[in-house]
Amino acid sequence: NSLWKMSQKKLFLVLVAVTTISFLLHHGGHLSWTLEAFRMGCSSMRSSLPSVDGVSTSSRGRPKHTSVAFLKTHKTASTTVQNMLFRFAERNNLTVGLPITACDHQFCYPRLFSRNFVHPHTTPPDIVTSHMRFSHSEVRRFMPNNTIYITILREPGAMFESLFSYYNQYCQSFRRVPNGSLETFLDHPWMYYRQEENDSMYARNTLTFDLGGDKDRLPANAAAYAKRFAAKVERVFSLVMISEHFDESLVLLRRLLSWDLEDVLYVKLNMRTASSKNRLSAELRGKIRAWNAIDTALYDHFNTSLWRQLKMLGLACVAREVQLLRHARDQLVRGCFGGRLPQLRSASQIVNKDLRPWQPSSKVSIVGYDLPTNTSIKGSGLQQDMCMRMILPEVQYTRLLLRSQSVRYRSRLLHRHAQHTPRPRGPQRERIAMNPEVRHLGKQGKSPKGTLRVSQ
Repeated sequence: NSLWKMSQKKLFLVLVAVTTISFLLHHGGHLSWTLEAFRMGCSSMRSSLPSVDGVSTSSRGRPKHTSVAFLKTHKTASTTVQNMLFRFAERNNLTVGLPITACDHQFCYPRLFSRNFVHPHTTPPDIVTSHMRFSHSEVRRFMPNNTIYITILREPGAMFESLFSYYNQYCQSFRRVPNGSLETFLDHPWMYYRQEENDSMYARNTLTFDLGGDKDRLPANAAAYAKRFAAKVERVFSLVMISEHFDESLVLLRRLLSWDLEDVLYVKLNMRTASSKNRLSAELRGKIRAWNAIDTALYDHFNTSLWRQLKMLGLACVAREVQLLRHARDQLVRGCFGGRLPQLRSASQIVNKDLRPWQPSSKVSIVGYDLPTNTSIKGSGLQQDMCMRMILPEVQYTRLLLRSQSVRYRSRLLHRHAQHTPRPRGPQRERIAMNPEVRHLGKQGKSPKGTLRVSQ
């Protein structure tokens, strides 16, 4: 009887948890729910990751951490994380450090990062998340002292296949290969690879290069170098996410930054069509991992580290939070797409040109999304702008942020100037109000499209 009563009690608690979550997900309004229902009976969910610079990561009641440097690595789902950070910055009125216009949407990659590559209208930044070749000393010079460093890695086989496809017509090492064959390249990589070329970082140990390391260590000391380099990365980065375990990585990210669940909801961005992908045999994957030996060592090290941290939280409870995350994400996305999950579309099929992702070449197709034009979003409590930003490609979102932050920067300059200028009287005041530069600034602030040209 006692066992039966205990079973009934457990069943009752589970039903209460499920009912509570269902209510929050369907009536959450602005998605401001908590995870308390899933924490019932999961004491390990309250355990914390190590604090970073005195910032606790264990309590939702703590202020959200807003100083973040995310190293955006290539072909690792990093664009999806970047979009998350862009939206968080906008919601919380934070400044995102963006590249100068001469660098386009990257910090003059593949040059080693310099703070001179940061647009002056986007300083001092709270968040930095655009592509760069990482230099901790330079990033540290312009980011707050309590900045938390994060990056993401991907299994080298899948990552290299994606790089080869994506940059096949751009990287010289790949262009030399007859018929653009990945198998041919891997059979004799030294026939095609030139380490001194500016774009060679796409053809070998790209993760190592992005992290600021040496991609061309000789095989004799590559293993020892990889071990030292992994330890160096671990000292700087508080979290190294793993692309293959993206949602589990978000569980750790959310705790590390003391963010809400709504802050880590996403849709996948910058993906290829199935026809643009090569299927990898075990033999081919092995060749890729051998050719990218340092990247392989880094990935294996941090994949093990990720699961060690997840086990500290309790795998059963992590799985429940992942389930909640996915349910909440689907609810949000359905709200944006008229009650359905979004359909991936080629660039030519996307009606709104602002939502068309960049296409690297005619040989690979990057897909995106189009918001339905005849769907009312009011009923779901979601804003059109929020839905638009979730699917906005990297280049367009970067330009949008640069425009808005440049307008804010110039407004602050005008405000400071007005505070230190004697107040004019009579007709003089009217002449200042009609200053062409001020009128031009006002027009820029209202323009929803186009690139804002600013001095550097």
